[in-house]
Amino acid sequence: MASILTNTSAIASIDRLRGLDRSLNTTENRISSGLRVGSASDNAAYWSITTTMRSDDKALAAVKDAIALGAASADTAYIGMNQAIDVMSEYKAKLIAAREPGLDRDKINAELTELREQMRTIAEGASFNGENWLVTQNGNTETDRKLVGSFIRGEDGQVRVGEITYSKGSAGTPNRLIDETGPGTFGILTQPGLASGWDTHMSGYVFMTGKDAWPSARLMEVDNSTSNEDIDIMISGTEYMMQLMTDAAADLGAISSRLELQTEFVQDIRDASNRGVGKLRDAELNLESTRLKAMQTQQQLSIQALSIANSNGDNLLSLYR
Repeated sequence: MASILTNTSAIASIDRLRGLDRSLNTTENRISSGLRVGSASDNAAYWSITTTMRSDDKALAAVKDAIALGAASADTAYIGMNQAIDVMSEYKAKLIAAREPGLDRDKINAELTELREQMRTIAEGASFNGENWLVTQNGNTETDRKLVGSFIRGEDGQVRVGEITYSKGSAGTPNRLIDETGPGTFGILTQPGLASGWDTHMSGYVFMTGKDAWPSARLMEVDNSTSNEDIDIMISGTEYMMQLMTDAAADLGAISSRLELQTEFVQDIRDASNRGVGKLRDAELNLESTRLKAMQTQQQLSIQALSIANSNGDNLLSLYR
C-alpha cells in the first residue's frame, strides 16, 4: 500500500542504518583500541575477569622484584659463608702447624689474630641493602628471615603472599656467623664450645667474642705456654664450626636455587595470565577489518535504499499530473 503520510520503506532503511552505525562504531572502536572488551558495557563478565587478572599481574610483577631482592640477600650471605669456610680452613691449618715442636707460637698467633679479623670483616661485609644474614646485631632478637616467594589467589577469591624462610637456627645448630647478643649462642663463631658440644674439657673456647659474650669465654689463641691438648681441642672446634658453616652454606645455596626457580615460575605465570587476558579482551583485528569493510558496503547500500524509499512520494505524486 502506498501512502504519502507514512513511508514504511524509508523507516525500515533508517532503522537499518541506525543498526549499522552502532555496529560500525563498535568495530571502529575495537580496531582503534585493539580491545574487544574495553569496558564493562562490552561484556561485564569478561571485563570483570580481565580486570582482576591484570591486577594480579601487577602483584606478580611486584613479587618478582621482591624475589630478586631476596635472591640478592641470599647470594650475598652465601658468598660470605663460603669465604668464611676458606678462612676457617686456613685457621685450622695454622693450629695444626702450631703442634709442631720448635715453632714460634706467638708468631702463629699473630696470623690467627689476623684471620679472626678477616672473618669478622667477611661477616659484617656480607650485607645487601642494609640486611645482613650472617650477623645478629646487638640488641636484636634473632628471627627467621622471611622472603616474599609468591602471590596466591584462592578459589574463594582471597589473596595471600607466600613466603620462603631462612631459619634462624638453634642453639645446637646455629647458622649465623656472629651473634652479638647474650652469650652468642646463635653464632657459629661466638657460641662457646661448651654450648656447641665440641669442647669436651668444658673450657668454653670461642673463635671470637661478641659484644656481650660470657666472661668465661676463651678465644682460640695459642702461645708458647699452650698445651698440645688445648690445641687439639681448638682444632676439633674449627672442624666442628666448619661443618656448621658448610650446612648453613648448603641451606643458603638451596634457597638461592629455589628463588631462581621461583622467579622463572612467576614469569611463566605472568605470561600465561597475559595470554588468558588477551584471549578474553583483545580484538581479532583481521576479522574486525573484514567486518568493517562489509558493514561500510552495507551502509552504502542502505543509503541508496533510503534514497529510493524517499523517492516513492515523488512517484506517487506523478500519478496525479
